[in-house]
Amino acid sequence: MTISPHKSRHHGFTLLELVMAILLMTILVGMIFKTSSSALALGNTIVKTQNEEMLHQAFLELLSRRFSSLPGNTRFELKSSDGGQQYLSDITLQKVPQSFNWDGGARIAKAVQISTVRRRSGFLDIVLRYYENEILEGSEANTGESRTVGEEKPFAEIVLLTDVAYFEWKVLDGRSMEWLYDWDQQSRLPLQLELTMKIGKEGEEIRQIFWIPAKVNPEQIVSQQGQATDPPPPPPPPLN
Repeated sequence: MTISPHKSRHHGFTLLELVMAILLMTILVGMIFKTSSSALALGNTIVKTQNEEMLHQAFLELLSRRFSSLPGNTRFELKSSDGGQQYLSDITLQKVPQSFNWDGGARIAKAVQISTVRRRSGFLDIVLRYYENEILEGSEANTGESRTVGEEKPFAEIVLLTDVAYFEWKVLDGRSMEWLYDWDQQSRLPLQLELTMKIGKEGEEIRQIFWIPAKVNPEQIVSQQGQATDPPPPPPPPLN
């Protein structure tokens, strides 16, 4: 019996098989790229959200420290106005001197203002303004002359928040226990401040309460100390 020798045969890829392999590889690469892009976009969104939350928290902590450390003789004023779609407001703090470096030189701000500024986009910017002189009505300038409201211009402005949908203040009167949207009591401070705001169109509403601790006016302390050091009145003359 004759056994025929085994003949090896080498098979090659046809053109159709190559095209199908390339097409399959292209689909797989596209799916991998799309998944990676989605994961990267999700990661960027998470990081951006965390950064925004940290910024908002830092802003609220800044306000909390500011209001909790006000001297007893601070002059506090809140003015609110209906701007149509949003309420616009200005909180002015006077007799809270702050010294810092600005534009290469040392400056002292005798008045600080937290203002809402409407932009063309319809959103609000929250701006911190520093004034060299006192700006509230009836304040005395360095020259001793009474100043007109709106006459003084800030020497520095810092944008604290942008893209704010609404930003509304109200204050609690410690005597009447009523919530007010304006405050101009020169002799005393409100008991609490409530801030309601929303960042962007899709942001959640944020509501925060700030306490203003009751403090004795240092001017009253000095006055009382001066009265205590005055010599007592002379005794009445003896009766004959």
